[in-house]
Amino acid sequence: MTNKLEQGDYRSGFANWEDRASVRSKPRRILDEQLDGKLFFPPELVGPLNHPAALAVADEDTTRRVLLHRLHLYLDFTEDLEQLVVNPVTQLISRSRLGFELPRRMLRDAYMICTDESWHALFSDDLQQQIVVATGERPVGPRPQFLSELDRLEAGEDSQTRGLTRVFFTLVSETLISAILSDIPRDDRIITSVREMVADHAEDERRHHAYFAQFFQHAWFQLGSRQRAAIGPMLPVFVTAFLGQDPAADAHLLRIAGVPAGDVRGVVEDLGGPAAAAVRHAAAATLRLFERNGVMADTRTYDSFAAHGLVS
Repeated sequence: MTNKLEQGDYRSGFANWEDRASVRSKPRRILDEQLDGKLFFPPELVGPLNHPAALAVADEDTTRRVLLHRLHLYLDFTEDLEQLVVNPVTQLISRSRLGFELPRRMLRDAYMICTDESWHALFSDDLQQQIVVATGERPVGPRPQFLSELDRLEAGEDSQTRGLTRVFFTLVSETLISAILSDIPRDDRIITSVREMVADHAEDERRHHAYFAQFFQHAWFQLGSRQRAAIGPMLPVFVTAFLGQDPAADAHLLRIAGVPAGDVRGVVEDLGGPAAAAVRHAAAATLRLFERNGVMADTRTYDSFAAHGLVS
């Protein structure tokens, strides 16, 4: 098990931020090509579209609409996560308002993360509005499930966990590596400006991942034993909130695909079946972080990870 980091143990990944951050070095991404022949989103990453019920009814034009609205869901997810969850927590880190003792450089780097995340939200909204103009179709998807899950978890906070739920929720989100960030930049089928935007995001997030992995090690060992016992079992809930199925989003896409209304609920239930292995794979780096720091040595915490299918 890794021990608490000392103040001087922090290794900053932001020394060249002024030259390398996308907000400093990358241009605005413009939807300036013909949309015909390019995809809005990889079909393989859209579970509802690959269900037999959707394959039976969705023609080429309908499939294209489903992929468009899956992209809208991703952009909305990004904007909500960065603006409503990550930035508020990172602002508190930058101002040393969370009660943790952190290296001075870590506080300064948090300012840079805030700048990155605001840029990610802005360029997501910017490209989304360009897509609306080009297609005439606005985003009409449901509220992302992770926001509802965060509301539910925060409503259950007690004196031991108050304020910490959102902090560790954010930490988990920033250490996960989604298939979207890793796959889309290399997929030539996808609209170029979408690929470039996701690539810009992914490059920044690699620095954020390293930052929050170290933040976890600083913060976890500064919690009291009761706080760790309370937060530990919630960590797998956070993981699945981000990487697991979003039933409302799946239902939304199935309706666009033309699946009969009476069949949608059953199809959504089918789609929820095989998700655990995929979530475990996508969360591998985060799970290793927890293991290195002895998180699952606590029995209740281990049982919670097992119940969520996150123990191989």
